[in-house]
Amino acid sequence: MATALDIAKRNPHAAPLAVTDAARAAGLETLAIEKKAELTVVAGTALGGGASLVGLTRDQLKDKLGQIGVPEREQKMRAAQIWHWIYLRGARDFSQMTNVGKSLRAALSGTYTLDRPEVMSEQVSKDGTRKWLIRMAPTSAHDKGAEIECVYIPESDRGTLCVSSQVGCTLTCSFCHTGTQRLVRNLTAAEIVAQLVVARDRIGDWPDACPPDDGFLPREAPRFVTNIVFMGMGEPLYNTSEVIDAIGVLADNEGLGLSRRRITVSTSGVVPQIERLGQDANTMLAISLHAVRDELRNELVPINRKYSIATLLDACRAYPGLSNARRITFEYVMLKGVNDSDADARELVRLLKGIPAKINLIPFNPWPGSKFECSDWDRIERFSDIVYRAGYASPVRTPRGRDILAACGQLKSETEKLRARARLMLEQGIGAEDVPALGDSA
Repeated sequence: MATALDIAKRNPHAAPLAVTDAARAAGLETLAIEKKAELTVVAGTALGGGASLVGLTRDQLKDKLGQIGVPEREQKMRAAQIWHWIYLRGARDFSQMTNVGKSLRAALSGTYTLDRPEVMSEQVSKDGTRKWLIRMAPTSAHDKGAEIECVYIPESDRGTLCVSSQVGCTLTCSFCHTGTQRLVRNLTAAEIVAQLVVARDRIGDWPDACPPDDGFLPREAPRFVTNIVFMGMGEPLYNTSEVIDAIGVLADNEGLGLSRRRITVSTSGVVPQIERLGQDANTMLAISLHAVRDELRNELVPINRKYSIATLLDACRAYPGLSNARRITFEYVMLKGVNDSDADARELVRLLKGIPAKINLIPFNPWPGSKFECSDWDRIERFSDIVYRAGYASPVRTPRGRDILAACGQLKSETEKLRARARLMLEQGIGAEDVPALGDSA
């Protein structure tokens, strides 16, 4: 029997609500867990129907060169030249590629572009966080262009870019604003990579580029974007192939050059894809846990009905490359009266025994219409202290960008059309308060 807790009233002892046989037969139980995509896009064609070379993998780039008559014996070399200009220099026009022959530059400019997705809006938080509403190129005559959100979080010694992997989200996590949105489609690897390219354009993170005057940038870091987290819109492991291909481009040492140890993929628990991610992408792993009992997690993170906490943690213990140097991050959103008791903290420690782990405690970030409240600060500190004394790093994540709805769990692509209630919340400062932090080593 499926159960529903009265979590809106923060009552963990609410009577169970059965899913009837008729509802189960109609597939309603599955619909409560995940959504179906409205559209399917062929990999590598989303940016201008394949016209832009930005975001493509090396193999895709060689294929594009072959299509304009570059001999096979030259494709690898020519692809490497173009790769350098796109991903190391940030070129926006083929005329900048001075070591590429004029005839090839002419052929490239006559067939392809270096267009980026369109930035529809940019918001800069009072804490320096930047959020971009990005519109991807149309994929058909009937497509106006999918919109996603991408967030840049600067600190003194690093800059983290939070990228999206889907337009909307497959899942229906009850505390997450993005989860209330329909799932339009998966992003292609090119569209995922393009988010970093757009970010580097906007903050001047290319050689000889000029950074913007407004906002804060990490001047102590070797570059402005040092870390990538797949924690934006979407469930990355429901788009595993494209995410893995995108990581290959992001981590290529002759281009964007991000260390795989500085790329973190967060999943709500798509257990069958976790091992593949470790083997093929070799990135850091984060788990959106948020509860220590299946009964509660079934409601907060409904995919738990398919893959229980025990099943998920078994997959974590088997994650390729897991070690004290490559710990798994467990994300735990602090919901007042729901999952924040001393007993919850002690059970969390018990569940994670034997797993090299860090536990990120996330103060709940309010969004219009949410039925949850953030735990009181003294309760968060008490929870953190229990976890810390058990031997786990338990940083409390500083809420960043709350005033522009850019914080964890707040992303939704309709931001440019904020409803009156959302605008009123922002004007009144709800969700924009300064919250102290114990530090975050993510």
